[in-house]
Amino acid sequence: MSTKSWNTIKDDVYGKKGTSRRDDLERDFESFKIGLLLKKAREEKQLTQNELAELVDKKRTYISRIENNGANLTLKTLFDIVEKGLGGKVNISIEI
Repeated sequence: MSTKSWNTIKDDVYGKKGTSRRDDLERDFESFKIGLLLKKAREEKQLTQNELAELVDKKRTYISRIENNGANLTLKTLFDIVEKGLGGKVNISIEI
């Protein structure tokens, strides 16, 4: 039995990098990672979702949705959550 790498599986199922379906997968994964990073930071600050939501004037359910899938998160909200809610700093990089 041969084993395949995760990249090979992604190539086989979603297409090579640069194809529409693969790009969608990569974007969705990055959104998911943002949600996980925010959740981890919140937990490290020992804040509940309710407490964080109050700090940034959002609802707890909104914070929960972001932590479970960072999609549809505006940059303004990201900055508010990280800076106002968590006392951190956002660093964004762009690759071309």
